[in-house]
Amino acid sequence: MKFSKKLISWYLQNKRTMPWRETKNPYHIWLSEIILQQTRVAQGLPYYLSFIDTFPTVFDLANANEDDVLKLWQGLGYYSRARNLHITAKYVANELQGVFPSNYKDLLALKGVGDYTASAIASICYDEPVPVVDGNVYRVLSRFFGIKTPINTTAGVREFKELAIELMDHDEPANYNQAIMEFGALQCKPKSPYCIVCPLNDSCEGLKNGWIDTLPVKLKKQKIKKRYFNYLVYSINGKQTILQQRKGNGIWKGLYEFPLIEVEENDRDSIMSNAFFQKMINGHEYKITQYREEPIVHKLSHQHLYTRFYIVNVNKLPALTKEQKIIDFAETHTYPVPILLGNFIEEFFKV
Repeated sequence: MKFSKKLISWYLQNKRTMPWRETKNPYHIWLSEIILQQTRVAQGLPYYLSFIDTFPTVFDLANANEDDVLKLWQGLGYYSRARNLHITAKYVANELQGVFPSNYKDLLALKGVGDYTASAIASICYDEPVPVVDGNVYRVLSRFFGIKTPINTTAGVREFKELAIELMDHDEPANYNQAIMEFGALQCKPKSPYCIVCPLNDSCEGLKNGWIDTLPVKLKKQKIKKRYFNYLVYSINGKQTILQQRKGNGIWKGLYEFPLIEVEENDRDSIMSNAFFQKMINGHEYKITQYREEPIVHKLSHQHLYTRFYIVNVNKLPALTKEQKIIDFAETHTYPVPILLGNFIEEFFKV
């Protein structure tokens, strides 16, 4: 039995029950694929269900306020995915009358849809024989064929894509693509794969040569950058605080946060003497205390944020910038914020 048929046979016997596997609705498949980018299934499933419940159709998502979309996305990270999701929903609803493109090439033109996502939607919804290549697929193919080309290089991407095209099952493209991804997630796992009971173990080069633990090869990432965030959590008469919307093109664009001082000096005296803080206080009396002695370290893929929260008690309104707004304590729970701040809000602003 050839490679693809063995995988499909394994899949039909071992696949997990998932709501997006019960449909070929391109809206549902697209939504699941965007959510599951860089997200484990166990984490992504509740978000998928919430999105389908809140926005049953692409028109509902298109008509939503961006803040509501970001709030529902809160905790998944990589917020550009949510913004692109909203942009594409508007395009499909308004320009395509709610009908998703029905082929790989046109799907690829949608904002936020790359090669993998376009292949998944095209094969699952329209039975187009285009292969998916994600982390699971890289792992399965590199181990089975003994490929040592780094997967995060141009040569590696090209080599694995060409191999994936060659192996594509043209009779059952939807089942094959889902099979190889599921196989990598459940059977050919990153650590401690089930090689003894693997249906491919008689022909696996990685197993035969003892390379399982070293494949796939991936070049080391760039050095992690350290940043030092100091948030000013104002308590105005013990009832209100200040939030501001983050601008620019960073990963948290459009999300809300407390007034921020980004400097390496993580101590109360340096914060009190900071020009931004002094301008906001505007000469009024205040009392500032540090929330927790040690910084909270929030780890992102390319940077680590060393974060402190300073509670600033005041009786008179601080001077605000145009991006800042005063809100009641209870309202802090309704704004879309990074999970780092969401955890703090849940802990500090108990309602």
